[in-house]
Amino acid sequence: MRLRRVLPLLLPLILLAGCAPPPRPPNLIILFADDLGYGDLGTFGHPTIRTPHLDRMAADGMKLTQFYAAASVCTPSRAGLLTGRLPVRSGMASDRRRVLFPDSKLGLPAEEMTLAEVLKQRNYATAAIGKWHLGHLPEFLPTHHGFDTYFGIPYSNDMDRTVPHQDLHAPDPNIWRNPSIEYWDVPILRDLEVVERPADQHTITKRYTEEAVAFIRQHRTRPFFIYLAYSLPHVPLFASEAFEDTSPRGRYGDVVEEIDWSVGQILATLRDQGLAENTLVVFTSDNGPWLAYDDHGGSAGLLRDGKGTTWEGGLRVPAIAWWPGTIAPGTVTTAPATTMDLLPTAAAMAGVPLPTDRIYDGVSLLPLLRGEAERVREIVPYFRGTQLYALRKGPWKAHFITQSAYRDDTGPTVPDPPELYQLEHDPGEQYNVAARYPEVVADLVAEAERLRASIPPVPDRLAPRIGD
Repeated sequence: MRLRRVLPLLLPLILLAGCAPPPRPPNLIILFADDLGYGDLGTFGHPTIRTPHLDRMAADGMKLTQFYAAASVCTPSRAGLLTGRLPVRSGMASDRRRVLFPDSKLGLPAEEMTLAEVLKQRNYATAAIGKWHLGHLPEFLPTHHGFDTYFGIPYSNDMDRTVPHQDLHAPDPNIWRNPSIEYWDVPILRDLEVVERPADQHTITKRYTEEAVAFIRQHRTRPFFIYLAYSLPHVPLFASEAFEDTSPRGRYGDVVEEIDWSVGQILATLRDQGLAENTLVVFTSDNGPWLAYDDHGGSAGLLRDGKGTTWEGGLRVPAIAWWPGTIAPGTVTTAPATTMDLLPTAAAMAGVPLPTDRIYDGVSLLPLLRGEAERVREIVPYFRGTQLYALRKGPWKAHFITQSAYRDDTGPTVPDPPELYQLEHDPGEQYNVAARYPEVVADLVAEAERLRASIPPVPDRLAPRIGD
């Protein structure tokens, strides 16, 4: 009898519970440095660049010591991150032009689903801040690829030159050693509109940070995604007045230490707004250091070579994941992972199924981040343009084609048999052990053939120029 009297009172509560909205999905912030080397952070072993905020981020979260970019140069690397797919699948890798330029005709194709478009399905607020480099014409800009807002530069900070090419052979080395804003006519865009030209690159990291902090505060009551792609430490190097001439590492150190400050501001804002435990923040780099610029380029640490190559220094990049309450503090993982894994990770976080009409090369990192799995992938591909130059499986890496650093005139070499390195024993790739392990070489060759067979030819979107 008592139950009969109580049930009518409980029924509305039961119905309300059944109609309760699903829990708010986590926020996501990706902080993407440009040309930052594997050895350029304190937490990754640099002796003089001071990065206290990134060091603390690693201490409070997870340091990924075997994390890879999708490519070793700007445009394809960014395409891989935002689509979860090898850039060669979308035409965003080329053997004729390695990146997009201000005279490029095309950009990221509309049919590619970006990370922002995945998260829009769960009503995320989405912002792209910083360097885009996936097409500068209006139809290719971030607001046509799932982002609500955009503030940043449409391509690299060394483009739209008003002086001769600023490389090591420039008539005036001060062009890049002591750069002036007027040497580059790079625009800053707000959505589709140019709001500043040339960009004041001295203050650009500070302004990117202010944009990110404001977006967090504005959207604190709904899920949000921020893709903040710093323009630096890509050459030419600029720092704000507060950081200029302050680092023992010189101008490169000034720039990295300002990026570290930026990360600290963003994490502090999340804490202040009570959002830290519901936000995954990932910090990494688009590729390795640009070694051609000596002390104005970064360090790959113990890794071989740098930007533009498929040696470890070209694609293995520093990475830190921070998610208080989900990632155990002080975690260090040696599990291989890539920037292409971030889209499937975001989809899993948000509960969004991925389309089945395309191949995804990324896998969700959630089991790794939560401590539920020791590793989530075995294979890591290393492409240069459209060609598979190398492939890693477990600790083994085979080089099918080798080529030296970006802007080196040395052409490709095809070793026979492919070179083989045991990366756990030899991360610097100094000791070719192919002759001792022919069965491992054969297995990696077979894996490479399977991967190549899964990639149909698509039109090259980097080579066409305006007016062609």
